[in-house]
Amino acid sequence: MKKVLHFLYQWLVFFPIFLTFTLLTAIITLLFFPFKNSLWLVWIQRLWARSFFWLTFTKVEVEGAENLEPNQSYVFVSNHQSATDVWLIYGYLPVVFKWIMKYELKKIPFVGWACLAAGHVFINRRNPRLAQQSLQEAEKVLQGGVSVVVFPEGTRSEDGNVQKFKRGAFKIAFDLNLPLAPITLNGCFDMWNKHSMYIKLGTKVKMTISKPISQKEYTQRDEAEIIEQSRQAIINQLEK
Repeated sequence: MKKVLHFLYQWLVFFPIFLTFTLLTAIITLLFFPFKNSLWLVWIQRLWARSFFWLTFTKVEVEGAENLEPNQSYVFVSNHQSATDVWLIYGYLPVVFKWIMKYELKKIPFVGWACLAAGHVFINRRNPRLAQQSLQEAEKVLQGGVSVVVFPEGTRSEDGNVQKFKRGAFKIAFDLNLPLAPITLNGCFDMWNKHSMYIKLGTKVKMTISKPISQKEYTQRDEAEIIEQSRQAIINQLEK
C-alpha cells in the first residue's frame, strides 16, 4: 500500500505541481532577463529549486557557507550523484552563480530558453572548438562576484562514487586566477539516482562547501595536483 501511495503522490501530485512551478519560473526568467543577476530574480529561482525538496518532504542541510567571502567570484566544483544535485545547489548555494551546462539541455522548451536568458553557459563537449568558446563565455560571466558551478565528472555517477575529473572547470580558475571551491553533495544518489524512476520521499540531503583552494596554491603545485586536491576535498566529505 505504501508503494502505491508513493507512486500516486509522485505522479499525480508532485510532478504536476513541480512542473507548473518550473514553467512559471521559466516564464518569469524569460520576461525579466535584463535583470538576470538581480537578487530578487535569483531568489525566485532559489524558491523554485527549494520547492523540489519541500514537495518531497526532504530535509536539507548546508555546511561551510562561512568559508565563502562576500562579493568574491569562485569556480565551484561539485560531485554529481543525481539530477537532484541541480536543485540542491540552485536552491541553497548562497551566492549568485551560473551553471556550465550540457549543450543538449539548451533544447528543452522553456527550461532551456530560460537557462539561456538567465546567463547560464552551455558547453558542447563533442566539438572542441565550440567547447573552448563556451569556456571563454564562462570567463566573461565571472565578474562582480558572480561565480560558476561545474560538475567536473561530466555526468552523473553510476554508483555514487566520485569519478575522474575533467580539466575544463579548472582551466577557468587558472586562467582568471580565481579560487576553487569544492562542494560535496550527500544523499542525492540515494534519493533519486539515474537508475531509478522513483524519488524517495522524506530523506535527507546535505551540501558541504569546503574551504576554497586559493590562487596562491596554483603557483605551488602543478595543475594535476590542484585537480586531485579538489577531488580529494570532495571525497573527504562524503558520508558512508
